[in-house]
Amino acid sequence: MKEAQYRHHRTLDTRLASVGTTLAQWDALRAISRRPGASAHELAVATFQGDQAFGTLASRLAAQHLIERRPGRGRRIEHHLTEAGERVLAAGRAVTREVLTASFGPLDEDERATLLGLLRRLGSPGEAL
Repeated sequence: MKEAQYRHHRTLDTRLASVGTTLAQWDALRAISRRPGASAHELAVATFQGDQAFGTLASRLAAQHLIERRPGRGRRIEHHLTEAGERVLAAGRAVTREVLTASFGPLDEDERATLLGLLRRLGSPGEAL
């Protein structure tokens, strides 16, 4: 599984470069689009990063004018996509669809369904490791 994931992520990162982003940046844009107004901590959790790492990433995205940081309640800083961020996100979605199709292309429909079912079982919350 790890080898397939590694190849998949390398391919995504390489292909996303063609639209001006990285896998980590595209994942952050995707998380912000799903949770407009979310805090850095909420987005760090959603992208499996630490708070400091996400803060650094968000600073890069803001410098590229892909996101805006706006004051929220109290000390909260809210994150929103800009129009440029929406364009990069859309371009990245097209790339990821192509990569996913190629990655899982060797499997027929039944095999993909079986794989999905097995992965869902493995990822079920509440099961002891």
